[in-house]
Order: sequence, then structure tokens, then C-alpha cells
Amino acid sequence: MQKLIHADELLCHQTPETFATISHADTSWTEKLWASLFARDGSIQVDIGLGKYHNRNVMDMFAGVSRGKEQLTVRASRQLDLDGERIGVGPLDYEVIEPLRQVRWVLQENDVVPLRFDLTITGVLPPFLEQKDVQREPQGFRVQSDLLRYHQASTISGEIWIDGERIEVRDEEWFGFRDHSWGVRMDVGETAPDVFKPQRLDGDFILTWSPMWMQRPDGSSYEIHHYLQWVDGAVTYFSGFENLPDGTQRQLHGMRDELKYDPVNRRLLGGKMTFDSGWGETRTLEIEPIGDTGFHLGTGLYFGFKGHRHGQWHGPSHLDGERYADVSEENTAREVHQLRDCVIRVREGDAVGYGIFESMVIGEHPRYGLTKESSFL
Repeated sequence: MQKLIHADELLCHQTPETFATISHADTSWTEKLWASLFARDGSIQVDIGLGKYHNRNVMDMFAGVSRGKEQLTVRASRQLDLDGERIGVGPLDYEVIEPLRQVRWVLQENDVVPLRFDLTITGVLPPFLEQKDVQREPQGFRVQSDLLRYHQASTISGEIWIDGERIEVRDEEWFGFRDHSWGVRMDVGETAPDVFKPQRLDGDFILTWSPMWMQRPDGSSYEIHHYLQWVDGAVTYFSGFENLPDGTQRQLHGMRDELKYDPVNRRLLGGKMTFDSGWGETRTLEIEPIGDTGFHLGTGLYFGFKGHRHGQWHGPSHLDGERYADVSEENTAREVHQLRDCVIRVREGDAVGYGIFESMVIGEHPRYGLTKESSFL
């Protein structure tokens, strides 16, 4: 028989199933929460992620801090059905205070890294959907991504403890973004041993994702968001919008960039992005990184880390993590991957603000200042 859980009391069913199951058998099905939260001066950044993998019977998490060139991360995994009601893993828990406006993340003291926090995230704009991400594998047969996501620009309040030192977090001094996605997701677990294995990220590849919140001199604000995937000269996915305080979304139709990356660790150095807003109109944003490194997402298991992957079974309960003194060093950067949440300062005309810029650039791209010799995941 199916299993009843608390959510089944609510009037929100959409299929003749209980909330303990989903109407999809793909083991890549994931429901994920993410947040990247930062001091506006770039001095410290907190990254958080939680993934629920129904068809793997797994829930996993990561939480960490980037401060200067240092990065601390704790990870945990558990058997999902042992506590199907809990939105949390190991030392991390998530609470919805006010739907679509305010949530709370709490990381308890743990035995891996000297980090804990209690942070409340309050939206300054409504949450906004991105274009549904539907992509097939290069061979054209299997759907490798069928995912819907929304994100929200927010201020942050609460407190963080690192090495026993308390850091107060105030809304007027901190900013950040959170997102929530669900569906079939790329890069979950290892490919089954008896099926065809496509090469991962083979050839030239560019990925950039960025929500950017800006405020005008009169106090009004808005957001520009984009997500681009480019493979061997062709755009395979693009989502772009101007997002307004009343919930309106104005579609952007494409993007070209004039960016530069560090040839050693492929970190964003800054530049311009010009968006096609339709009817021959364009709009150009200038961006520059804040802080020394950004939070490297490899330690959160993005694209794998030390033999571990998202959604992987590690038994009923698992806890690990590490502390890096300098993630900018080339060999360490290779280990934690180039994909990171980079805090940026943004300007469009007289509007200024903040954003998170995620990027991965594989292959030789001279216009970015990158060569094959410096190419790495």
C-alpha cells in the first residue's frame, strides 16, 4: 500500500497518489532547495543546498562558508523513508515561515567543521519562475533534464558562528538568493553500469546562471535573470527575464557577453552582458566580482567530488566535510571544480545592485582569456 504523510491532509493533490511517492520512475528525479547568501561587502558568503531523491530513497545536503580564500563545508546524507516528514538532513533543517516570502535555514553544531548558523531569508521581490529546462542527451533519445525552478532575491538576518566566533547578520548589510527546483535533473548519481554512458561535458561547454537585483535612485527595484547553456557552438538552453515587483516578467530573447575569466582557476573577472529585449532593443549590464573566490560548488557535490555524487546512497546516515585554507590555488581549484557561486556587483545605467554569477567554461575560449592548457572542470 501507499504511505500517508502529513502533506496528504492538505488540498493540493494533483495525481491519484500520496505525497510519499511521485508519478515518475526516473532515478534522476530531484527536488532541490538552494541558497547563496552574502555580506554586501563581499567579506563572507554562506551557501546551502538540500536535495530530495524520491526514487533513490535519499535526502542529502551541504552547507558551507567562503571567507577570503578559505572555504568550509559540511555534507550529510540519510535514508529518506526513515523520517519522511523532516525537511532536513544531519545538522541542517529548513522551515517555511511565510510561503513565497520568508524561510529559515538552521545549521546545528557538528563534528566536521566549526560552523553553525541560524539565518532567516526574506524576499524583496516575489519569487520568479525560469523557463522550464527540457533537454535531451546528445544522442537525442533520453530526456536528461525536465526541470522547473523558481528563485527569489532576498535580504538575510540571523547569526553565524565560525570557530566559536559569533557574526551578526543584518538585513541592511546582507543580501542573497534562494531557489527551489523539481523534476528530472542532470548529474544525479552514477550512470547504471549496464546502460550506455555518454561522456560527461565532452567538447566545448559554457554554462552561466545569474540572478541580478538592482535598485534605482528613486528606491524602485527590479531583477534581471538569465540561464545559458552552450555546447560546441550552439545554445542548448536559454532562459532570460526582467522581473518586476508586481510579479510581471518580461522575456529576454538572448544574450551576448564580453566577460573575462582568470586563466588559472577560471573565476569570473568581470565584464558586460548585453541582452536582446525584443523589437531591436538591447540592455547592457556591467558586472564585477566581490570577494576573493566565491563558494566552489564541487564541495556541494556538483559534478561529483572525491567519488561522491548528488543522490548517492551512503547508508541510513552519513556525515563528512572539509576545510580548505586557499581554494584559489590551482590544484585545489581543480579538486573543488570551477563551478562556483560568485558574488557580483551589478550596474545598469543609474541602477546598482548585487547578484550571484555561476559559471563553467570548458575548452579553449580566447575571447575569455582562456586556453586549452588551462581547461579543467
